[in-house]
Amino acid sequence: MGGAVSAGEDNDELIDNLKEAQYIRTELVEQAFRAIDRADYYLEEFKDNAYKDLAWKHGNIHLSAPCIYSEVMEALDLQPGLSFLNLGSGTGYLSSMVGLILGPFGVNHGVELHSDVIEYAKQKLDFFIKTSDSFDKFEFCEPSFVIGNCLEISPDCTQYDRVYCGAGVQKEHEDYMKNLLKVGGILVMPLEEKLTKITRTGPSAWETKKILAVSFAPLVQPNHADSGKSRLVHLPPVAVRSLQDLARIAIRGTIKKIIHQEAMSKAGNGLKNPPRFKRRRVRRRRMETIVFLDKEVFASRISNPSDNNNNSEDMEDERPEDEDTKPSELKPDPPVNFLREKVLSLPLPDPLKYYLLYYREK
Repeated sequence: MGGAVSAGEDNDELIDNLKEAQYIRTELVEQAFRAIDRADYYLEEFKDNAYKDLAWKHGNIHLSAPCIYSEVMEALDLQPGLSFLNLGSGTGYLSSMVGLILGPFGVNHGVELHSDVIEYAKQKLDFFIKTSDSFDKFEFCEPSFVIGNCLEISPDCTQYDRVYCGAGVQKEHEDYMKNLLKVGGILVMPLEEKLTKITRTGPSAWETKKILAVSFAPLVQPNHADSGKSRLVHLPPVAVRSLQDLARIAIRGTIKKIIHQEAMSKAGNGLKNPPRFKRRRVRRRRMETIVFLDKEVFASRISNPSDNNNNSEDMEDERPEDEDTKPSELKPDPPVNFLREKVLSLPLPDPLKYYLLYYREK
């Protein structure tokens, strides 16, 4: 089994490799991938494989390969305030990364067939919110997950700006998926062994682009053998945020602006920015085929004319470094959560501070 990029030693190195291989191409997507550690979504005994570019499956729990997720994120062209529907939301890893980009006024819904996977996703979401310092660097659109078959969504559901389906879609279900989109919306799904991007340009007009050759497990067909009736999936209503929640968002945003202004002021006084951690560069590997676990078996990048502009398949990317730099000096300093420090220093009652921090544990 192999991947499109080399294995990383940690989450940042995995992202570095995905950038070098041009799977991650935009800053927004890169920030989202760096903010959420892929290993946090693995069971403890399988974390050694978290930074390999491979899919992972254990029982009903499943994660696609990082190169697939990065292509999906790039194809969705996410922006703050959009609505997103994740069909086959699984562990919630992708939904959480999307939520970092959508921001507090977006909509982030997921439909998952298995109740145990939804429980797993909620646990991982709670862990991220309460323990990860990355959470405070973003305004987050928290995902909501509902159980059900994504082929049985109620016909009166709202349409979405962005839709992703994480299972193979049969040709007869293509129109069903398209109807979940607003005009101007983007749908990304595996269709006829190709990861496909479909943009709705009008009420009955579409643009289609093939991205990757892939093989996903197919969508599970509805089973009405027991009752003979369809079990409609009702998606969460699009609710208006409470005044209390809006106040928290506004206060946190104001504090972040103050922190940014203070940092700019210090920089203007001649203080240098702290040196960036120099990461070990890896040899680039361009591969035309990818092999995954379970039924997500094969993927190859569809040829792109721009690929011919770079024939140096085996080049070593290097950055100049001081020859006398000691290994101990390459280690990054522990990150400082400036937002948390600022909130805790405010002359406010402790319950209000904890509320502003989303009752965070760290």
